Amino acid sequence: MSWFERVRGFIARAWPIARWPILIGIGFAIGFVLPYTLALDHRVRTRVTEIEFTQPTRVFGAPQLIEAGVPMNAATLALELQMAGYTRVASVARVPGTYSETGGKFEIASRGYPDPDGGELPRRIRVTLGGGAIQSVFDLTANKPLRKTHLDPARIATLYGSEQEERIVVKLDELPPLLVQGVQAVEDRDFKNNHGIDFSSIARALLADLRAGKKVQGASTITQQLVRNLFLDRNKTLVRKFNEALLSILLDAHYSKGEILTAYCNEVFLGQQGNQAVHGFAAASWFYFGRPVQALRPQEIALLVGIVQGPSYYDPRRFPERALGRRNLALDAFHTTGLLTDAQWQAARTAPLDVTPKPQLVVDRFPAFMQVVREQLKHDFSDQQLANGGLAVYTTLDPAAQAYAEDALDETLKGLGKRADKLEGAVVVVEPSTGNVLAMVGGRESDLHGFNRAYDARRPVGSSLKPFYYLMALTDPARWNVASLLDDSPIAMKLPNGKLWTPQNDDHISHGQVTMVEALAKSYNLASVHLGLALGVDRVAKFLRSFGLQDVQANPSLLLGAVDMSPFQLAQLYEFFADDGHALPLLTLRGVLGAKGQVLKQYATKPGRGEYQQAERLVRWMMQQVTQYGTAAAIGNSGLAGLHVAGKTGTSDHQRDSWFSGFTGDRLAVAWMGRDDNQPTHLWGATGALRVWINLFRKLPSAPLDASFGNDIQYAWIDPSTGEGSLPECDGAQQFPFIAGFAPQVQNHCYLQRLENLFDGGSGNGATQPAAGTHP
Repeated sequence: MSWFERVRGFIARAWPIARWPILIGIGFAIGFVLPYTLALDHRVRTRVTEIEFTQPTRVFGAPQLIEAGVPMNAATLALELQMAGYTRVASVARVPGTYSETGGKFEIASRGYPDPDGGELPRRIRVTLGGGAIQSVFDLTANKPLRKTHLDPARIATLYGSEQEERIVVKLDELPPLLVQGVQAVEDRDFKNNHGIDFSSIARALLADLRAGKKVQGASTITQQLVRNLFLDRNKTLVRKFNEALLSILLDAHYSKGEILTAYCNEVFLGQQGNQAVHGFAAASWFYFGRPVQALRPQEIALLVGIVQGPSYYDPRRFPERALGRRNLALDAFHTTGLLTDAQWQAARTAPLDVTPKPQLVVDRFPAFMQVVREQLKHDFSDQQLANGGLAVYTTLDPAAQAYAEDALDETLKGLGKRADKLEGAVVVVEPSTGNVLAMVGGRESDLHGFNRAYDARRPVGSSLKPFYYLMALTDPARWNVASLLDDSPIAMKLPNGKLWTPQNDDHISHGQVTMVEALAKSYNLASVHLGLALGVDRVAKFLRSFGLQDVQANPSLLLGAVDMSPFQLAQLYEFFADDGHALPLLTLRGVLGAKGQVLKQYATKPGRGEYQQAERLVRWMMQQVTQYGTAAAIGNSGLAGLHVAGKTGTSDHQRDSWFSGFTGDRLAVAWMGRDDNQPTHLWGATGALRVWINLFRKLPSAPLDASFGNDIQYAWIDPSTGEGSLPECDGAQQFPFIAGFAPQVQNHCYLQRLENLFDGGSGNGATQPAAGTHP
């Protein structure tokens, strides 16, 4: 009997018994396996074809301008670099994201960045500091002087979607070739030839496991790892294993090796910080090394590839020895497969891990500032776009200014001792020429989310409002000037409700006739109220409303600052004086880029013609007297005198609120101190908020306020006791500025004094400076 006949006979005998299982198996395959496979196939095609990896929106501060003449000191530049994730090195800074500093000279290897204004290319620069400013900038890459550049901005926040995934999507050709080839050398050497699963690898892994008596070797291909990340949970069941194998085969059938590898490099899990999971090599590069993946060295690429097997177990910050061993295994694989030469391999193996001390992954560094950013963004972008759109938001925040503002409030509170127990504070810092908000502190716990006192707290501003109706008076130069005498006598007014209003000076003394500048400098309430009444309270209220103030009631108490404002609003108001009569709106945003780098939105303001500029410059001069001999004389008596600061203190009724608003040539800052329960603080503007301001500007580099006014303003000698023109040699004569053509005529010729000087041989120059005030 032939072999064929024997087989046919066996089938004939077995068929009656086997036919039902076979038919059932065929039916199962047709009725379940085939539809199941088709369903998985559809899932694969849909998931990968439409794959839109979740990318959070990243929020950045402002890039630091590096140009000769920019106010800067070594501590601030180092702080700016550290906040941007730069690492200081002892040797020459060559790796992007590093810097070195010796004797006021910084060598910086910048990383480059895109932004709505175009961004910068990576370059190595030398920055020389001196005299409180940048002296020179030299391009070490091009070996020539550089007029100006910018450092890449610090990442200050991240807006995550529900999945809380940190990811930067890149194309395969945007990754270093060593990384692309290295991940195959370590994870799946037969990746280019297998069909989603590798049976030879499975056999080798089983053999190794049997020899060891435990699981010691994995057999998953890159395709299988991607399938697990995209489609499956972590349960180790036979059903999941079957699904993994089937999905891997289907994935390999539908997509090219390049597409699979691209998806893998963007999806692979590589670390965790809090609730945020780090996915993909591009995001992991920033997370561990603080620079783009394209700038990584072989040993750093090997670390990322090595920890794929267990990012938590091989965490280089928590378990550096494990991570080092795993990295070296990856380097060995690179060397074995010919990706590294002997010299490269040996050098990389002896290199340290060099991960940054802290993860370069920021959720929300500055909650008060970010609250305003979010509010402004919501006008132009949906919540879905912000959570998952991979946007890059560029803001105006200056990290060093923010850090100094936080420190200034902390130092002031500590200096007050027990009096600070229930005190709160807020600070807003602005660049007047642009309206850009550089810093915002919402409370003493500046790093916590909560009530934002800088933006949301509305408190009476007290004397902070006085400069604005003094401005109103000076717009009528034929009637009012800085030397006009104001009556500082007591006031008793019957209000419409029948109550008697009797305002007081803070020192409870009436000073008689005083010049306008002295009244503002020393914050005399009675003189200011007399001025406001002469102008008309209704007109003053209307004038203030023209600046955008709301809820301004035409009551006499308005003249003493009975208007509730936030520090942010008061900064907006003082922007008018700080920018020479331009009331620019305050901005926290510069622009937004899409996931592909395209500009989606730019935010900027263009100043129009200044308003009331002649009068405004006179008020600015008077506010400079506030800091020289008035209620903020502590500035003039400190090391900040050279900044020629203009400002005004403010104290609300019963000392519930302490304010100071002041500006230099390039910075405006408003500080507030008070209590959330609105109880008295026992602080004046000069003993609370002014201290915060001074502590801030002791560290913050800033340019002096220009004291020149142009041809529209002229100086003249004045007798302060009469407000009339005087010869300069007369006793007590002072030089005041006036709108051109409106200086008082000389009335005081002091003939008798000049005659006495003639016989006595005196110089005849009796010019004096007003006495310093002792109250806020």
